[in-house]
Amino acid sequence: MINFNGNIVEQDNILTQNRAFLYGDGVFETVKIINGKILFLEDHYFRLMASMRVVRMQIPMNFTMEFLEEEILKLVNEQGISSSARARITVYRNNGGLYLPQTNEISYLINTTVLERRLYALNLNEYEVDLYKDFYVTKQLLSSIKTTNKMINITGSIFAHENGLANCILLNDSKNVIEGLQGNIFMVVGNKLITPPVSEGCLNGVMRKQILALAKKLEGIEVSEEIISPFELQKADELFLTNVIMGIQPITKYRKKEFKTNLAHLLLQKLNESISEN
Repeated sequence: MINFNGNIVEQDNILTQNRAFLYGDGVFETVKIINGKILFLEDHYFRLMASMRVVRMQIPMNFTMEFLEEEILKLVNEQGISSSARARITVYRNNGGLYLPQTNEISYLINTTVLERRLYALNLNEYEVDLYKDFYVTKQLLSSIKTTNKMINITGSIFAHENGLANCILLNDSKNVIEGLQGNIFMVVGNKLITPPVSEGCLNGVMRKQILALAKKLEGIEVSEEIISPFELQKADELFLTNVIMGIQPITKYRKKEFKTNLAHLLLQKLNESISEN
């Protein structure tokens, strides 16, 4: 038995044994489904497999891309939301052990929610950000994968809410810009599009990959992965964030600087065109 909020109740293994709950011993992917199709499925699948290998989870033989696709679509079809939905796949090590697990075998959980829009749309409402400096992201491989330990993102989100901000920008332990709380960051200076390299500690984002590929096809745009200092943000013409659910989110204000949205508009158009073609 356990004491749960002052009440003595029967033991619940989700609370007392689940390693994702106890130690953050889990990884996850969040995908977008449009018209019964998972966007960028291959990129999500291979990132999930890479994440599982990094944290030394045992990948079951049947855990193929086709299996994962079938399991996700089975749920959204059952719920009747396959036309536009979001799904999160959480993979965690099975119960047993303390810091040292008794097994590297895994279980998975998929949960879904309906999305209002099918294609991506640009949100042009005021979107002010600032730096979050209470904690820093370390430049290491674990920072580039999606684990169930997101305390920096949680405390940063609380900080943003308390200060009337739409989002915050995270820094690494070298005090360089790496990403937003919910997505990768891009900076436009003249005809140059810049985003921090994954080696700086940012998430190896699936949408980040799509935007880089689309931008490289645009005439007159130079694309670069470079270290970005906080000081350089105020010299930018545009700043925007990306993730698979929202697509592209322009930043309208950082400190006293306000930004344009020209390239964000163009890239969003190209993104929707690429989705419609597939």
